[in-house]
Amino acid sequence: MAKLRTIFTCQSCGYQSPKWLGRCPDCSSWNSFVEEDYSAPSSKGKERASLYKDEPVLLKDVEAREEERLKTGISELDRVLGGGIVAGSVILIGGDPGVGKSTISLQVSNQLTKQGIKVLYVSGEESVHQTKLRAKRLGSHESDCLYIVNQTDLSLIVEYIKKLKPGAVIIDSIQVVFDPGISSSAGSVSQVRECAGILTQLAKTTGTPIFIIGHVTKEGTIAGPRVLEHIVDTVLYFEGDRFSLYRILRAVKNRFGSTNEIGVFEMNAQGLAEVKNPSEIFLSERPQDVAGSVVTSIMEGSRPLLVEMQSLVSRSSFGYARRRAQGFDSNRLSLLTAVLEKRIGLALEAEDIFVNVAGGIKVEDPAADLGLAVAIASAFREQLVLPATLILGEVGLSGEVRSVSQIMLRINEAEKLGFKHCILPKNNHKNLKYYKGAIELIPVANLKEGLDIALGRQAAPCGSQGGK
Repeated sequence: MAKLRTIFTCQSCGYQSPKWLGRCPDCSSWNSFVEEDYSAPSSKGKERASLYKDEPVLLKDVEAREEERLKTGISELDRVLGGGIVAGSVILIGGDPGVGKSTISLQVSNQLTKQGIKVLYVSGEESVHQTKLRAKRLGSHESDCLYIVNQTDLSLIVEYIKKLKPGAVIIDSIQVVFDPGISSSAGSVSQVRECAGILTQLAKTTGTPIFIIGHVTKEGTIAGPRVLEHIVDTVLYFEGDRFSLYRILRAVKNRFGSTNEIGVFEMNAQGLAEVKNPSEIFLSERPQDVAGSVVTSIMEGSRPLLVEMQSLVSRSSFGYARRRAQGFDSNRLSLLTAVLEKRIGLALEAEDIFVNVAGGIKVEDPAADLGLAVAIASAFREQLVLPATLILGEVGLSGEVRSVSQIMLRINEAEKLGFKHCILPKNNHKNLKYYKGAIELIPVANLKEGLDIALGRQAAPCGSQGGK
């Protein structure tokens, strides 16, 4: 029998130490070490490894084939996964409490059973009757292919999987599952690491895709994050406030597809409903005749999204101007503010600037720079932006407007929603000589030209005459 000894493990990153430490030397977390019993690895691992008969082969001799993907029946989820579920893949779903992790998992189960695929739903936090009530609320149909069990013992869960041979397995959640062979409590790094490793090995050997739901910490990362993210094939995060109407599903890791795609859902009484045209939803409540409101286009993978960027500029009362951004990088906001002060001459040093991206979208695309700069200038001067106008362009430190990628996709999306004008970089306009769409293309070379056109004679002043 292996000799047991005590070891202290950081619950944030998994760092181990023979003695307790107040601060983790690896991730700098305070008071994160928990005492656990540790036993040296036994010879069973070597015996298990000897069972594999695969020998090294030349890469050129390996037959390349396209993996068949299993459609979930939820197009927004299939988009994020890269076209569907790959056999034997392990998918981790994380997000804040109440954001919709268990809801989307039960909806996936329902859609797969409609295709005649056997699904095993392991609910460690809810009883079978509670899960039945939630499934009934979501409108799940009665199926002979959906099996539900309330179990947290990993050894029994593995036995259920081997016995039922399901086409998909959902573990809700990994933090309550425990391996009886490990003395530490459920949810610890040791338990999460071992349970996730066993489930991943089972998925690879049987070809069964497994969905794992993971809780997040107060910092917004999955509990036991680095351990889990390195083991699984795909990591999906739900973004959005639990009290908000919309949810965004984003892939931060995907071995079988792109990590740039997002899925947009709307939370209602029947669960998560797909949003087919997010741009129309994000702009549906946009106010009219208000200064500081600009529409720009960002790319999320292969999908262009039109979003509204709002800015509010007011006189600072404390002598220290504040810069606050919701959904936009604060450092980028400070940079654009400095460019407006230096290159355009706007006196913003004593003004508080607040920026918000409507709809809960987080903007990282540099193509939104020019739009935000115009929104700040519009709010400062109290002038309206040229109506029905899409504004695109990356702004450099010298005030030049640089070209952006996939310009035609952005313009076509704006044309569908009835926009009449598009202010875009001059270099992008050179490649659109033969464009014959309904949108008027207005090329600009620098920030000053963009502001003159967007806030010029075509745009009426807001409120009283003049402005600042």
